[in-house]
Amino acid sequence: MDEYDLEEIKREIVESRALTIKTNNLVNALAADLKSIAKRQQGYERRMVWSGATAYVVTVLVLLLTLKLAWDARLDAVRAETRDTRERLSSLDKELKTALAREEAALRSSRQAAEYYDLIVNNKRREIVDQYPELAKLQLTRTERSVFEHAVDRARNELSLIAYQNGLDHIRTQRWHEASQALQESLNFKGDAAHGPQAKYQLARALKALGRQREAIPSLIQLSEASADREVMDEATLLLAECQIDIQAWNDAKNTLRSFLRRFPQSPYVNEVKLKLADLSLRH
Repeated sequence: MDEYDLEEIKREIVESRALTIKTNNLVNALAADLKSIAKRQQGYERRMVWSGATAYVVTVLVLLLTLKLAWDARLDAVRAETRDTRERLSSLDKELKTALAREEAALRSSRQAAEYYDLIVNNKRREIVDQYPELAKLQLTRTERSVFEHAVDRARNELSLIAYQNGLDHIRTQRWHEASQALQESLNFKGDAAHGPQAKYQLARALKALGRQREAIPSLIQLSEASADREVMDEATLLLAECQIDIQAWNDAKNTLRSFLRRFPQSPYVNEVKLKLADLSLRH
């Protein structure tokens, strides 16, 4: 082997070592890259795991929140529907009670109207008059009310006339207290009856006889000035003057007597009035 071959062998050995070193370096660099890639992959996987877990938790929370909102909305709707149902039931209950009360009132009115009509048929005047104010509060038909009002008016008129006649009977026997009570009862029953002015005049007579002239004077003033029965006006005016004389209202009595002579010159009491006026003028 010559020197050239040795050199060639040495050169190949050096190149082989250099190639081996480069190979080792490349292997080491590749190993380092693989480790780095592996670490990055692990980090990425961990982030993926945490991201997935977070996304899952968020999704669950969103679902729970949505479910709660939907449940609350449904619950509110049910509550509102329940409240409306209760209100409708309450309204229907009130309407039912009102209808029952109205029906009961109608039955009661019908029953009492029938009982009241029996009083009219049997001509029980006092019961007709006494019970009508309570009956008038009931639900009566227009016909029933008209019939009952007519019956009450007739009963009042008849009771008033009966009391008036009783009062006249008491006056004839000079039972003045009983007469005043009967005549007052007559006016209480029907003060505007045809015999009303005469009842007032006779009551004033009874009061004068009882020494209660001051109670009689207001009614007599009314009768003397305006009365539905003109025939009683002169008598009421004369009685008024007598009451005024009794209580010593001399000037009032004179004025009343002068008014009598001026207003009733044809009255059969003219001479009596003139004598009373002359006597008053002489003494007072």
